[in-house]
Amino acid sequence: MKFDRTWTGNWENAFHGLRHPMESYARSDSYMDTFVEWSGSNYNVEQSFKIGPNDLDLAQRMIKAGSPNDKFLRQIFVSVDITAPLYFFKEFDTYKVATVANSTSTMHKLASTPITIDCFEIDDFNSDIYDCFENENGERIKEPFKTVYIEPWIMQLEYLRKNYLETKDIRYWKELIRWLPESWLQTRAWSANYATLRNIIHWRRGHRLSEWAQFIEWCKTLPYSEELLFYEQ
Repeated sequence: MKFDRTWTGNWENAFHGLRHPMESYARSDSYMDTFVEWSGSNYNVEQSFKIGPNDLDLAQRMIKAGSPNDKFLRQIFVSVDITAPLYFFKEFDTYKVATVANSTSTMHKLASTPITIDCFEIDDFNSDIYDCFENENGERIKEPFKTVYIEPWIMQLEYLRKNYLETKDIRYWKELIRWLPESWLQTRAWSANYATLRNIIHWRRGHRLSEWAQFIEWCKTLPYSEELLFYEQ
């Protein structure tokens, strides 16, 4: 599982709107910080939003008060490319409020490249898992789970893929789709907001599916994660 192209935005407008209810704009102390990096005759300009103590105090009081007082979090946007197995995305789809996803197409691209072990989620695979069975002589044989089941399965999927490309017989493609394991890795461009992330963190902490722990660790890398996403969690 990996996260690429992480972006957050609309900080300035979200915190300006935080002051609307009481029209307390004069107390706002956040600002957009500009950093210029020079390299020879070229330069790169980066901007980051700095939350002032007054605004952070108000934001955290609104978070502590709960919905709808914390609705400014819905206006802090986040976007990221997530590469994860299908079994994770099946659970991830529970969170549909204020989210958008655009994924790589299994329908159109599954047969376009060779199917190998790298196409599947195996980061936390336990290589110590074995299966025992009897051979033709009645002897008990102990073989690694990966050797007995995973590698032959991938070979069969690759066989279906190649036959579909050679024959264009839709039956091979249909069987390939039908028997594709849920560990198949897919990349999705996913966008949401800080309110949705807080909800995910609250409900998925300590989940037995390890990918949720990885997702929450990614949340910790976002700007002001401790102050906003994990505050009072």
